[in-house]
Amino acid sequence: MRNYLKKNILYCILFAGWLAAGCNAGPKVPDVSHIPIQVKIQRFDEHLFRIDTNNVLAGIQLLRDSFPGFTPTYFSQILGLGPFSDTSKAMAELVRQFVGNKDFRALQDSVEAHFSNTAPLEKELTQAFRLAKYYLPRFEAPKVVSFISAIGNYGAVTVDSLVGIGLDMHMGADFSIYRMLPDYPDYIVRKFTPEYIPVNVMKVLEQHYAPAEKEGAKLIERFISLGRQQYFLQMVLPGTPEHIRLGYTKAQLAFCDGNEQMVWQYFVQNKLLYTADWQEVMRYTGEGPSTQGLPAEAPGQVGAFAGYRIVQAFMKKHPDVTLEKLMNMRDATAIFNGAKYRP
Repeated sequence: MRNYLKKNILYCILFAGWLAAGCNAGPKVPDVSHIPIQVKIQRFDEHLFRIDTNNVLAGIQLLRDSFPGFTPTYFSQILGLGPFSDTSKAMAELVRQFVGNKDFRALQDSVEAHFSNTAPLEKELTQAFRLAKYYLPRFEAPKVVSFISAIGNYGAVTVDSLVGIGLDMHMGADFSIYRMLPDYPDYIVRKFTPEYIPVNVMKVLEQHYAPAEKEGAKLIERFISLGRQQYFLQMVLPGTPEHIRLGYTKAQLAFCDGNEQMVWQYFVQNKLLYTADWQEVMRYTGEGPSTQGLPAEAPGQVGAFAGYRIVQAFMKKHPDVTLEKLMNMRDATAIFNGAKYRP
């Protein structure tokens, strides 16, 4: 009896140590401090609201000179003011109304107060860009600008060699203005937080380095696309919690992890993997409060979880495949077949 107890105590200690090591294990983060990338966020939003409303044309021209690639896109597409012209009196009047509007000025004041110190964000983006360059040698670090979209749901956008961050879409889930707008339900608003900025930035940049999906893509192809994006985020944002990268709550991720086999069997048994029906594809890959057909605890866009686990399985079985090779793979079916995913 004494020996039995000693052995079991020893096994428990060894198992606890193994479990702790396993829980803490993850991809080793390489030292990228030598990569010459340093992010400095240029505050387009602050420059915009410094425009003299008595001399708007001159202010627009100065913005264009300071932000040549971003200014036309901002006014014509993000604000939706029509074709950009820095000599148009009609455009000048629209800009004057925007920067002179008390509500938009109050929004900008809130943004400036909330993001008075962007150094922590710059540090996080610097590390993410360096890691992206380490894994993808062809990655070119973009310039980074900040803007407000008038709560237009532009979290991050790319314009040529520049990425823009919509700071007004990351003010925190308790920001009162969000609750006043019926277009933004709770499952969307809870992601309007600063911690989602690096995720949103790296998501839009990832789209430049992964093959575009073909029109009429099957559900499994969309799964793989979302899974590859999540694997990219895992590598360039290793310090970001998995549920944030996926856009889930902690409880939703716990449900997926605890019911991984059930979630996968749902797609297999209902013969959904190879459907190209747009509505079916969107049901499982689009955002939502939950996923129709699965228990209420299952998050919307549950396909991102399934695809992520498939890609992780593929990369584990093919250690010779680098992130760069993964991003260049155009045959999603080959990734799926190579993963031999069996939760």
